[in-house]
Amino acid sequence: MVGRTFLLSIAAVAAAGPRTASAFQSLLPNLGLSPPSKPVGVVDLEDRLLAAIESNGSDRRLDNSDEISSLVARLEASGSSIARPAVAPEVYGRWRLLQTTNADTASPIQRKAVDTTKFDIFQDIVFAEDDPEKLLVRQIVKFGDNSELCVDALASTSAYPLPELTERQGTGKILGLNVLGVSLVGGEATEDPDRPDSRVRFVFDEGKFDFGGFSLPYPVPFRNPLFRDAVKGWIDITYLSDRIRISRGNKGTTFVLKKEEE
Repeated sequence: MVGRTFLLSIAAVAAAGPRTASAFQSLLPNLGLSPPSKPVGVVDLEDRLLAAIESNGSDRRLDNSDEISSLVARLEASGSSIARPAVAPEVYGRWRLLQTTNADTASPIQRKAVDTTKFDIFQDIVFAEDDPEKLLVRQIVKFGDNSELCVDALASTSAYPLPELTERQGTGKILGLNVLGVSLVGGEATEDPDRPDSRVRFVFDEGKFDFGGFSLPYPVPFRNPLFRDAVKGWIDITYLSDRIRISRGNKGTTFVLKKEEE
């Protein structure tokens, strides 16, 4: 009877959402039920990936290194990712972009921003300050201690669904040109059934430059109905641990990010 009650309590906490579940996880070591540690081989692969990115040079964040690509693929195929990564408590917080591939289908603005390696780039998966049920994917480019570009996207997962986020219809080409990036659509955009709850859908909503309290709007009309489909996207989290996240985006780009300490 006690065992059944305890299991029901766990189920209730899990259903309550990532914040409650995360807090509950902190109690697990005291109960002798701490999550299993990562296999030594996976830790080694993560260490080798981080070392390869570092040795590749800070001026080559946008790169198609064979060694890095191989290590990424091995981690993705390791079977050691945290399950259901898009809704796992570990996915929330701030992530630093370490490396990304130079996909021809990425937008010119994205490639230029990412290739400017003297600026730190972060991706936050967080909740809106005014609504704890509104999930955001926030892109931040830090120009300095008091200046940054912040672009917010409304996000949707199975845990925090957003009705507006229907499937994207267009590739994004304008008069045959790659202006905002070229997205996979239709059958090419189908989720991998072997990776449940790995996709985070999003639609860019607003952005601004902040220079020490002086703000300027980001010059893309994200909310204009003419552009709304073109600013939809998604990332598939193909590997997640407590320190590394590997994601593949709707424009064919692969991202390697490292969790920032809170």
